[in-house]
Amino acid sequence: MVPVFLINKEKCMKNIRAMAKKARDQNIVLRPHFKTHQLREVGDWFREEGVNQCTVSSVDMGIFFSKHGWDDITIAFPVNVLEIDKINALAEKVKLQLLVESVDAASFLSKNLHCHTDILVKIDVGTHRTGIDPDRTDIIDQILDVLEESSLLSFRGFLSHAGHTYKARGAEEINAIYDDTSAHLIRLKSRYINAYPDLIISFGDTPSCSTVKDLSALDEIRPGNFVYYDVMQYQIGSCDLEHIAVCVECPVVAIHSERNELVIYGGAIHFSKDRIILDNQIETYGMVVEHQNDSWGDPVPSGLLVRLSQEHGIVTMNENALSGIKIGDTVKILPIHSCLTAHQLLQHTKII
Repeated sequence: MVPVFLINKEKCMKNIRAMAKKARDQNIVLRPHFKTHQLREVGDWFREEGVNQCTVSSVDMGIFFSKHGWDDITIAFPVNVLEIDKINALAEKVKLQLLVESVDAASFLSKNLHCHTDILVKIDVGTHRTGIDPDRTDIIDQILDVLEESSLLSFRGFLSHAGHTYKARGAEEINAIYDDTSAHLIRLKSRYINAYPDLIISFGDTPSCSTVKDLSALDEIRPGNFVYYDVMQYQIGSCDLEHIAVCVECPVVAIHSERNELVIYGGAIHFSKDRIILDNQIETYGMVVEHQNDSWGDPVPSGLLVRLSQEHGIVTMNENALSGIKIGDTVKILPIHSCLTAHQLLQHTKII
């Protein structure tokens, strides 16, 4: 047996229903980010809740989901001009939204796209990863001038991702970040709405979309991680442990009782190197949970994945918990970051 990524369908469906209801109740479009799961089956669960638009993080991911019936797709990643042939092929098949953050990218698309495509302008609302500063309306105006000159490109609106909510702790801090970041988008919409009456503001990040009660100032939300959640989201305050819908089942290959450790087949190539620092200052890559047939239960006291190399994982737990485990058993671990773990184990996934 190799490490297996377990997906609890019932928990996933509850997470999807809750977010879909929140969007419907506030008259917002839910365009979930499919980079978290990357699975046809999970995409079908969204359809059951009336979701028919999606977000992806790459052209290849867009091609994959287009083959499974998704025909309204946003690629929420600055357009990679070196993939223009694949972009054109995809744009011929689906309603496609592309992301630009520079005049150069917009100009390239105006000269090289072969069919109609909607364009979203990426705004940096404080994460400082990519996007235009919301005060640089001079750059935005130049991009819009380029789009106006093209018969195939249409300005769709402004898109942002408040990734710095991942450093928040608790609803109050998340709400404060949301209030600040959404204000930038609302201000931009107000500035351009007369010229572009159909423009939208599209907002991502699971902490905000999960925690903020009133999102009605937005037109579209694009959370992704919420379908699974994870230990990081639990620490942030986006969810409770019961909402985490995935875990990784790993074989035990060695036991070192003298230091209360066991070694699992499950390393950085399975979990990734994402980690968090707990309140007791212990660094962890995952949380051990009780083994319950095909599912899992509560966290095991002191059970933590504390060290990773390529295939090895070092798990600590108290003497009592360790005494019931033998070589050949498996342990189940809630991942720190479900998106990366799901990607790493895409070929070894089981829906339960």
